[in-house]
Amino acid sequence: MNIEKLIPATKNYLWGGKRLFQYGKTSTNDIIAESWELSFHDDGPCKLSNGKLLKDVCTEQDLGEKCKKFNFFPVLNKFIDAKDDLSIQVHPCDEYALKYENSYGKTEMWYVVDALENSYLYIGFNKDVSDAEIRERIKNNTLINIMNKIEVRKGDCYFIPSGTIHAIGKGCFIYEIQENSNLTYRVYDYDRVGKDGKKRELHIEKALKVLNKKKYIPNNISSENLANCEYFTVKRCLNVSKVSAPNDSFLALTIISGNGKIDNIVACAGDTFFVPAKKVANLDGKFEIITTTI
Repeated sequence: MNIEKLIPATKNYLWGGKRLFQYGKTSTNDIIAESWELSFHDDGPCKLSNGKLLKDVCTEQDLGEKCKKFNFFPVLNKFIDAKDDLSIQVHPCDEYALKYENSYGKTEMWYVVDALENSYLYIGFNKDVSDAEIRERIKNNTLINIMNKIEVRKGDCYFIPSGTIHAIGKGCFIYEIQENSNLTYRVYDYDRVGKDGKKRELHIEKALKVLNKKKYIPNNISSENLANCEYFTVKRCLNVSKVSAPNDSFLALTIISGNGKIDNIVACAGDTFFVPAKKVANLDGKFEIITTTI
């Protein structure tokens, strides 16, 4: 493959906003909640400019050797625009998810692209908890009182291992790198109703089986190396002239800010490019970028 600009799949969940339209994303709806920039997932695969699916065009050589150790393509990268609070949720680990759901679990990380004043994230419990307390607090609407509430600003970054209870608060605009999974156990949803007028389903029993119930201390990642785990390696780069994909992995390049050209393809904030293994992307312009490799 050549280096390609990707066309994302977009989602219009009820909590979404309008900021992604400013980044050139399109939808038949008047809101966009998520833009799946790099996705092989059947719920929203990304495309190339010729309309073909990236997952149908990629060869093993393009993906690199490191992808071979996974049952599925390992990552899913997305923008998230939270006009309203997302549900309190948790994702299982791979072992549980593959056994019971035929899916990966989800370890993920969040990079805050932008945030309104007083915007926040919830990550982990602020003390050790029991199943009984979690059940009771869901009933009396006090679950968030035992979670870490973190006010955030542009440039903050957090790593969220599978099993960690979490939620994105209203006003956050996030770039998320995660395992290739759309498996979510919804724990609490503020008694909201969906488009059908009914309360959205909760998955309390499944969640209790996978939740980390110990006190969790979130850590804001301030270095240029944002994440390095078995599923993905993520870096933030400023104003570089070239980016090289490793010999054993593809590289996904997402522009957080700036504009110019990448390999003579017009590139703007919000664009994501796929760089096949061993290839070099030449950047002409001033960019803040986030790169993902395996």
